[in-house]
Amino acid sequence: MYSNFHLADIITLANGACGSSSIFLSIQYMITKDENFLWMSLLLMPLGMMFDLFDGKVARWRRTASILGQELDSLADLVSFGVAPAVCAFAVGLRTFLDSIILIIFISCGIARLARYNATIASLPKDRSGKVHYFEGTPIPTSLCIIALIAYLVKNGHIEENIPGGIIKLSINFTFHPFVLLYGIIGIAMVSKTLRIPKI
Repeated sequence: MYSNFHLADIITLANGACGSSSIFLSIQYMITKDENFLWMSLLLMPLGMMFDLFDGKVARWRRTASILGQELDSLADLVSFGVAPAVCAFAVGLRTFLDSIILIIFISCGIARLARYNATIASLPKDRSGKVHYFEGTPIPTSLCIIALIAYLVKNGHIEENIPGGIIKLSINFTFHPFVLLYGIIGIAMVSKTLRIPKI
């Protein structure tokens, strides 16, 4: 199997490794309450983004773009920019039942967005190098905007019981943090067919 992997694919796997490590570190933070684990979790997601940007450049440079590489890229992106940000949100305090539902919707939107991209990439307009001209819906790495905001909140001690917006009670058993709605908005933007984001 490994004989089918190119250098770009190894770089893509490094992206997935960053996302996986971020998930474990978020869980470690929940167990120990040591913010060093949380900071490492937060930093690994943008590091995964660097690998994500680099793998495409290497694939085009070495002319080794493949369907395998495309699928690997989507799976790694789902871990690093879908599951890892959601687990991080859970770790910092978005843990009510309704919070979890919205985080699951966010991940599901990421899955749908990546699946649609893989299914339609052949029909999207491209330049001479094979790059698509635009994305339908926001790319899944836009979730790093929320991660940057969470990093700001961690720095200022606004996590756990101090999350901005507090908590809203719909009933005794149904509560949620308004902050989690940012994940819902990002998820909806990812699956939008009317949003067309130029690829830089």
